[in-house]
Parts: sequence; structure tokens; C-alpha cells
Amino acid sequence: MGRISKIAVFTIFSNTMLFLFVVLTIQNSKITKKIDFLNFQTVPLPISFIISSSFIIGSISGSLLASQIKKSNPKLH
Repeated sequence: MGRISKIAVFTIFSNTMLFLFVVLTIQNSKITKKIDFLNFQTVPLPISFIISSSFIIGSISGSLLASQIKKSNPKLH
């Protein structure tokens, strides 16, 4: 397995574990908000879930983007 593949697998695994931990810990959260996106609105979600899921999605996409940049430009290794 290549270096980039190991980094991607580690990132996805660690962020999945973090997401499961967040889901288990915010079950009794009372403060909720709705997210408005274009003309759509979500169900009320706990604020901690919104913040942590945004962080996790950013972490995964940033890691995968960085690995693709390194893959396309070998001088960055």
C-alpha cells in the first residue's frame, strides 16, 4: 500500500471514529438549530453535531485534496 493510500485510510478511519464518538455523546443535547440551504431546511439538529460534522467533512476533504496534490506533483514529496 502506498504512502498516500495509508494516509487516506488513516484519515477516513480516524474521522469515522470521531463521528461515532460525537453521535454517542450528543444524544441528550437540548440546544438545536435548523440549517437553511437554498430553499431547503433540515430537521432541528444539535449545534455540537453541526460543528463537529463540519469539522470532520473539512478534515476528510482537506486530507484527500492534499494527497491528490502530492500525487500530481512529485516535487512536493
